[in-house]
Amino acid sequence: MGVIYLVRHGQADPNAYGIHGTDDPAPNGPGGLTDTGVMQARLTGALLASLTDKVTAAVSGDLPRQSQTLAGVLTAFDAAPTPEVDPDWNEYALPALVGSASAEEYRDGRSYQQRLDAGLAEWIADTAEHHEAGGETYRDFDARISAAADRAVALAGSGQTVVVVSSAGSITRWLGQLWDIPAQTWPLLSRTMVNASVSKLIVGRSGVSVVSFNEHAHLADRDGGVATFR
Repeated sequence: MGVIYLVRHGQADPNAYGIHGTDDPAPNGPGGLTDTGVMQARLTGALLASLTDKVTAAVSGDLPRQSQTLAGVLTAFDAAPTPEVDPDWNEYALPALVGSASAEEYRDGRSYQQRLDAGLAEWIADTAEHHEAGGETYRDFDARISAAADRAVALAGSGQTVVVVSSAGSITRWLGQLWDIPAQTWPLLSRTMVNASVSKLIVGRSGVSVVSFNEHAHLADRDGGVATFR
């Protein structure tokens, strides 16, 4: 039996979501982790180190927020594997879906989420307007997530522990495939995902089973902790 820990990236600079013109600092480069995101990654690493003695494979997409989170997680392990990059774990292209969102809309949260929800619905339905805009189609996204998942499962043989760092949409799309969640419904899962949360999957002879989703108690405390959604 093998184990896969799916980790959502830590809090990222607004540039990661196609938001420009903000005064928010980007301490780890455009699209990289915020200082809070770095702390979240390290806390998640500490959690994983308390659950397993070793990680046999570590994978992330090539987005800065993903690779930086993986690096932070692996600092908790004395004998960490060399991180592997699999771009198929990248998130869908947010700017194309939400259009030109302002910094104020992004800070408002609700307004930005409404714009994202509308963009995702058009993308999944493959409307003529969205398709003509170019870029990755929903079907292509779904196929590459499935391919990335197959490669992660192949790494998770008997006695192996794999850490995959990705994004909310990519992680929940795989879970949606495993749970047969309809295409129009799976984005509801991604809304609930906390930065640097952990979902645990077991790989065995009968296939892949999800045993926990979006664990984030290690990021929260009575004073709010460092749990964030974006």
